[in-house]
Amino acid sequence: MSDNIEDFNYKEVMDYCLDPLIVHSQQKILFINKAAEKFLQGSKEEVIGASPLDIFKDSSKPAITNIILEAYSKPAAVIEETVFRMDGSSVEVELYCHPIKLGKTKAIQTYVKDITERKQQEKIQFEMNIQINELASKIVHFLDGIAILPLSGAINQERAIKLLELVPVNVQEQEVTHLIIDCSGIYEMDSLVIDSLFRITNVLNLLGVTCILTGVRPLLAVEAVKHGISVKDIITYSSVKDALSFLGVNCT
Repeated sequence: MSDNIEDFNYKEVMDYCLDPLIVHSQQKILFINKAAEKFLQGSKEEVIGASPLDIFKDSSKPAITNIILEAYSKPAAVIEETVFRMDGSSVEVELYCHPIKLGKTKAIQTYVKDITERKQQEKIQFEMNIQINELASKIVHFLDGIAILPLSGAINQERAIKLLELVPVNVQEQEVTHLIIDCSGIYEMDSLVIDSLFRITNVLNLLGVTCILTGVRPLLAVEAVKHGISVKDIITYSSVKDALSFLGVNCT
């Protein structure tokens, strides 16, 4: 048995790698591993011999060409791109190219990483941030100093934390003295979210703002008590109308 690294079958190592790998030189694909076959939805016979530029959209080809040329001498920076599979479907990927030698031939090995799921999560996060900002800014002024914040949808922990950050700031900027937080539109929340919601009321109280919760469903109240959240200092009413009446506003 030899311990010489040069005796390793590098082609076999590449073939068993779980990441798609493409080896190319002079605008010609020389080798793809099994993971790349699966990723590209094409056999080695279909892919080998083709140009590595074929999988990119036309607008990206000039930049990719420059990256390939640079990668003959040094590893290129990791980039994000859209590539096309043999079946015509497109995929968001992360690409990393670095130089290798096949005998005396200079070549490039390219790692391809599917980042579709990550991109979807980033999109969800971006949309959620927009929703959070919109939700926190939905403070509706009713009368001087009195405002209503209607909460709706599913409030997860992240949204609740953002509300805790944004609501006190918005309330101070708008010179609100009494804030009614209406929970009747919330259809889903967990114990951590409930805790954050009640913390908002405590923070507002410290700022001199009277906070009133309305539309608190029985299940929400039970969960709050179950998790040891003190509600004795929190003003609650079944509806916004009742809360306004408490504040001396005649809604009839």
